[in-house]
Formats: sequence, structure tokens, C-alpha cells
Amino acid sequence: MPEIITPSVLDAIFQSFNFTFNNAFGAVTPTWNKIAMEVKSTTSASNYGWLGQMPRIREWVGDRVIGSLDSYGYQIRNKTWESTISLKREQIEDDTYGLFSPAVARLGRSVALFPDELCFGLLGKGFTQACYDGQNFFDTNHPVKDENGNDTFVSNVQAGSGAPWFLIDTTQGFMPIIYQLRRAFGFVSKTDPNQSDRVFLANEFVYGTDGRCNVGFGLWQIIYASKQPLNRANFRAARQAMINLKADYGRPLGVKPTLLVCGPTLEQTARDLIKSQYLPVDGSPGVINASGIGMIENTDRDIVDIFMSPWLG
Repeated sequence: MPEIITPSVLDAIFQSFNFTFNNAFGAVTPTWNKIAMEVKSTTSASNYGWLGQMPRIREWVGDRVIGSLDSYGYQIRNKTWESTISLKREQIEDDTYGLFSPAVARLGRSVALFPDELCFGLLGKGFTQACYDGQNFFDTNHPVKDENGNDTFVSNVQAGSGAPWFLIDTTQGFMPIIYQLRRAFGFVSKTDPNQSDRVFLANEFVYGTDGRCNVGFGLWQIIYASKQPLNRANFRAARQAMINLKADYGRPLGVKPTLLVCGPTLEQTARDLIKSQYLPVDGSPGVINASGIGMIENTDRDIVDIFMSPWLG
């Protein structure tokens, strides 16, 4: 006998789908927080004028020196995102709507992974998109004042044409990517035959999710990018360049990379480079000779953690 579509039936379907959605959402462990920090937003866009203008401690002689926290016009504008699926009236009448549970579960999983997609996707675009100082996030010409207050330029990138890899200092209380959340995603429906044009015109009951958020660049000083081959020489050069970075007026930043981030093509190379006890004499990661002949001690072993993101593929 066909299912009679009553409000209680539609509510039961929604509750079942909502449970499936949230269960799938909660089963995912997102990884965007490896490279990003969440900032709550209360308006259509948020300004980050304070980036690059963090104050320093000085001896109090005379009046206070007031540092401006609004020197840059960097803004992240929230975007609205959605994904929607529909269920034919006949599928409810024939009691076959349970077959859609896997699709609803996949929707919940997609929502949970969406910040990963946004954050790591933006990281990969850092070679061509500008950050708060007007330069590309990964650039050779970030403006910094030297000890005498004169403008100079520093780099946070090794130029090249290979697969990118990144060194990050995760201990600074700030992250290189900003995940800006305006409204969290939730599961919604439009199923009232008396109010939904979709039900009336297309004979479909609609279920979906939507939210408001966006991503942007944070401090370029706590990340170093490379498209050079991932080997001992390039890793050490990138790490040392990062450690040597200074803030305005020659003040050391105290940056020390703690995490090596790469995509799938470089994961094994990264593990060989960082986890192996011995390396070939030339310092390149590769198959380790069990006899130890022609090998050198890997003094960089475990000096950073490794994280691979498929979104960098």
C-alpha cells in the first residue's frame, strides 16, 4: 500500500536524514586546523588591518608609543555555500526513501571536509594570490623595515617548478591561514506541499545544507614555501631562512618551523627525509642501504612533524 504523505511522515524522514547527516559529519576528523585558525565573524566581511603590525615591548621612557593596529586594508568577505538533493514524491509514496541515506551521509561528510578543501586549496594558491601587504603570500619581496627604519625586502619562498611543500611554525598563537566562520552548516528541508513551489511544480521534496564562511591569508612570516626538490639541502636552506626572519627594526621573530606540509606526491619523500636514520651521502631521500655504506647520519631526523593533505594534490 502506498505511503500516505502526512506532515508526521515528512517530519520522520527529516529527523532520520538529519541524524544520518550529523552522524556522518561527526565521524570525520577535519585537518584544516593543521594550517589554519578559526575566526568568528559577525558581519558580511571582517577586516584584518592589524596583520603585520603586532607591537613589541620597549623601555618606557617618556610617553607611551602607540602602535597602529589598522595599517593594512586586508579584508575577508564571507561567502554563502550550499549543496542540495531532492527526493521524488513517488519515492516517499513507495517507501523507498531509505535508499537515499548514503547520499545524505555523503553530504554530511562533504560538509565536514569542506574547511579542509578551502584552507588547503588557498594554501596552494599562495604563490599567485596577495596577502595583507599587497605581495603574493609566498613572495621574495615582502616589505620589512631594517634596523634604521628603512624599507627592505625579505622572502618566504624558494622558487621552482616542482610540487610544493611548506614549513610552518605552529607555536606562535596564530596560523598562516584564516578560516572565517559566519554561520555553521546545518541540515535543512523544504517539504511542505502547501508552501514549497518545488513540491508543487516538480513533485520533489528538497533537502540540503548551507553555511557562510571564507578563508584568507594570515601571517606570511610563520610559513615558508618551496617548489624546489624536497631534499636535505633545500629543506635546510628553507628552515634556516625561516629562522633568520626578522620583524620591523631588526627584531628577531623567534620563528622555528615545527611542521612540514606536502601533497600526496611528496609524502614518501618527506618521510624518507625526516624519519630515516641515515641518508645517502648527497642528502637526498631514497632507499636506504642496509649496510650503511655510502650513508650519512640524518641529523635532521624528527626535527619537524610531517603532514600530508590530499587537497594539495
